[in-house]
Amino acid sequence: MSFAAGRSRPLQNPTESPLQNPTLADRLDAAPWADIEDDLTARGYALIPHLLDDAQCDALAALYDREAPFRSRIVMARHGFGQGEYQYFAYPLPETVARLRSLLYGRLVGLANRWADWLGSNTRFPPAHADFIARCHAADQRRPTPLLLRYGPGDYNCLHQDLYGEHVFPVQAAILLSAPGLDFTGGEFVLTEQRARRQSRAEVVPLGKGDAVLFAVHHRPLQGARGAARAVLRHGVSRVREGKRHTLGVILHDAA
Repeated sequence: MSFAAGRSRPLQNPTESPLQNPTLADRLDAAPWADIEDDLTARGYALIPHLLDDAQCDALAALYDREAPFRSRIVMARHGFGQGEYQYFAYPLPETVARLRSLLYGRLVGLANRWADWLGSNTRFPPAHADFIARCHAADQRRPTPLLLRYGPGDYNCLHQDLYGEHVFPVQAAILLSAPGLDFTGGEFVLTEQRARRQSRAEVVPLGKGDAVLFAVHHRPLQGARGAARAVLRHGVSRVREGKRHTLGVILHDAA
């Protein structure tokens, strides 16, 4: 059994590609996936700078006030989730969201299966995202989970995990669609990690407009004195002080 130690150097900017007008697939191809996998295993998260360009971010954020792309709206204060709102997309997903789901799954499925091995789980994820979604649907997890979140002044998101049923893909993504310092202040992405018999550790993850953070949905593997163990992670967003903050959440399993 081998666990990565993680790297402290910043990840390569995938927009620094010699390609003109790179596609979403091009940007993901340019990302340093060995480093990303090491960081996910060692810290529970990894960054992909500028995964979406400004026009893509603005187009996705502008969807929030439309009715057609969504299946439900959640006002967080009504459920004790925090303050602010989010909406779950309906099928068919917007093209950018659907592409992100498929491409990220393809890049992460090998890591997901290695984590399952390390943790002694019998779960194995199929190579294609469509096959994994078919597995979710066969278990009555049929509702799409990608979502668009909107925060205003005073809004925040409590620490939580996005678990929606028996079938869970272990990594998800959040992409910031607004510019810190220009569109809003505050509103930092926060992760906490809990290990057995230790106090929780918190980390603030800096994000710019278009940056993606990949992070563990509910736990990551640890190499303990007695073999593999789990570090439990939760994520949230600190209070927005001014302006509006939009985020795209890309969860790779569907909901019951």
